[in-house]
Amino acid sequence: MSENLAVVEEIYDSKRIFNLNEIRKDFPILSREVNGKPLVYLDNAASSQKPQSVIDAVTHFYTHENANIHRGLHFLSEYATESYESARLKVKEHINAMSVSEIIFVRSATEAINLVSNSLGDMNFFDEGDEIIISTMEHHANIVPWQMLAKKKNLLLKIVPINDKGEIIFEEFEKLISEKTKLVSIVHVSNALGTINPVREIIKTAHSFNIPVLLDGAQAMPHFKVDVQSLDCDFYVFSGHKMYGPTGIGILYGKTFYLDKMPPYQGGGDMIREVTFEKTTYDDLPHKFEAGTPNIAGGIGLGAAIDYFNQFDEIDMLNHENEILKYVTEKMSEIEGLRIIGTAENKSAVVSFVIDDIHPYDIGTIIDTDGIAIRTGHHCTQPLNKFFGLPATARASFAFYNTLEEVDKLIKGIYKVKRMFS
Repeated sequence: MSENLAVVEEIYDSKRIFNLNEIRKDFPILSREVNGKPLVYLDNAASSQKPQSVIDAVTHFYTHENANIHRGLHFLSEYATESYESARLKVKEHINAMSVSEIIFVRSATEAINLVSNSLGDMNFFDEGDEIIISTMEHHANIVPWQMLAKKKNLLLKIVPINDKGEIIFEEFEKLISEKTKLVSIVHVSNALGTINPVREIIKTAHSFNIPVLLDGAQAMPHFKVDVQSLDCDFYVFSGHKMYGPTGIGILYGKTFYLDKMPPYQGGGDMIREVTFEKTTYDDLPHKFEAGTPNIAGGIGLGAAIDYFNQFDEIDMLNHENEILKYVTEKMSEIEGLRIIGTAENKSAVVSFVIDDIHPYDIGTIIDTDGIAIRTGHHCTQPLNKFFGLPATARASFAFYNTLEEVDKLIKGIYKVKRMFS
């Protein structure tokens, strides 16, 4: 038991050197070919690739540790429980939560938001006529659950507008706050635009009116470390598969102040203290919100992804991604008829674009023949697309393992598309 925890608590005196060629070797899928061409994977905002260490961690669990957790007294169950709870500790340390009890394992950022909306709704946190503030650039996962709750509770959704660059108009956010505002739920980094929102200012302003804030951090976590205590957010959600971990695992961070009061989202095994036919009492945090057998391997894999991420200096990773963003922006700006959607001053390495008279689906299909993977469509941000007057865009999203040479291949592919439609 102490052996695994010692790994978590180990303090590294130095970081691994940021060597891009060596880093790419850590990701086996990056060496494969697609349509006879080397894979150029630029769809990281949808899901990132996995380093071998994460793949090995999941395989090792199923090969050597597989057992259900928490309730067993035999060796494998205790070992699996230790590995799973060790991963929870890694998440706690990674985002600097105050306690491991504030880390709730869920399936995804989407489930985390649904958990908060349903649980707050069930505890009568909202009264009829209360208001929830979201923004124009939200992912559907941070729109639909609040719409469903608003319909059920007769609440009002208020929408923070954005400017043509894809930036929140902060003055308009301040105007939307009223005595009826009960919650602010805002994306940290836009999946469609790359915009990094001024979340510290949003939280500070909301808290001045005693309004809690939920941040959708699914797109922030792969690019930089998040300190939830420094931000002072009340809830923070993210998915493992976007930050180099497995699919089917996500995290809800919540302040104990709120989580203690919130009722369970689901009922079943492992979230109870005692069950009778007359009454059930619930377990303490975090288990109160974790009914049933969880994605044990996924949690362990997420812990391994955090270990991998933390090998590198955050500034080195950010500088490399910013170099890619600057380079691809300059190259795309030289292409006649191409328009970048989302030009915020503060953004991550995501570039959505359209080309005159060429449908984004055609762009994605044609460059895929050269092994280049990008995303096309509305990116689960249909209200945002409507703001820009677009049914869809093409999106190239980058990770720290991408290269400038891959940008060149993308640009070459775009010119190929333009020639085909000229």
